[in-house]
Amino acid sequence: MGDTTSRHLVLLGTGTSVGVPMIGCHCEVCDSDDPKNQRGRCGVAVEAPEGIFLIDTPPELRLQLVRERIDRVHAAVFTHNHADHIFGLDDLRICGQYLDSSIPLYCEEAVENQIRRAYHYAFGDPPANNHRGATPRFHFERISTNPFSLLGTTVTPIRLHHGHLPVLGFRVDDVAYCTDVSAIPEESWSELQGLDVLVIDALRDRPHPTHFSVEQSLAVVEQLKPRQAYFTHISHHLDHATTSAKLPDHVELAWDGLRIPLGKSS
Repeated sequence: MGDTTSRHLVLLGTGTSVGVPMIGCHCEVCDSDDPKNQRGRCGVAVEAPEGIFLIDTPPELRLQLVRERIDRVHAAVFTHNHADHIFGLDDLRICGQYLDSSIPLYCEEAVENQIRRAYHYAFGDPPANNHRGATPRFHFERISTNPFSLLGTTVTPIRLHHGHLPVLGFRVDDVAYCTDVSAIPEESWSELQGLDVLVIDALRDRPHPTHFSVEQSLAVVEQLKPRQAYFTHISHHLDHATTSAKLPDHVELAWDGLRIPLGKSS
């Protein structure tokens, strides 16, 4: 983790809000034996020079961290406040215990407000009879669209729109992660120039009111021209092998566990 020459951005999950396979569905993708069709809810781990931080805390977070052998998480940043992006937060309780410190949560005001409501027990006075480790140890760090330093690297928030909801993408070095997006504001395009890798939302082939379709994401890739692009937040309408075979050579559906090198030291 401390070796800045081999840092990665790790995709913990690449699925839509209901995951793949989806409860009650027995389509070809949901019943597929291809492990790349098994998609947890979206989240990312970033190997920074001074530790590991997450982008979002999806509901499968415990399983995802165990799978990737990530033993300590030192911070989390959040794209927005929807359930599939925040409802794994309690899984970081044990990390605060291991580190014996409060874990910083970097987010906008609306996300902080939702986390405080959902995890009210983490922010009030703990009951007198609580044992050590029963209550998570978190504190908030308010962010905007200004770059900030985290664990020895620079994180650049990027304003995006998820339907009518303003959300954030994030750029670390020359890798940008833009999940849950249906529009990129004009002022944000400059933050996405010169990318080595773009990870971007592509829910399905058909248009959707709050997510890019495959065709729309391909148009973004064509405009930005990253060296490589991966599509994430993928529904069960897209089979990994079939869809990827139709995409340009430098574009592919992402998969859970994909490790993307972070090329520059910060």
